[in-house]
Amino acid sequence: MAKVKGTVVVNRERCKGCDLCVVACPSDVLGLHPREVNDKGYHYVYMKQPEACIGCANCGVVCPDGCLTIYKVKIG
Repeated sequence: MAKVKGTVVVNRERCKGCDLCVVACPSDVLGLHPREVNDKGYHYVYMKQPEACIGCANCGVVCPDGCLTIYKVKIG
């Protein structure tokens, strides 16, 4: 069975830091940026553990503002 590597691209300016995607991630890949904020003053989501992403897209499904784009590639 082929392994899958995923990545999440975040639209930082649209993200309002609601934390729903962080909770939905089964691999604990996402987190709210601890120091940086976007132009609206929100701590946006970032990939704190990019190597753990499996491309399941749970985060993208629960995002109420459509801020996340998920890519996945088969490896091996």
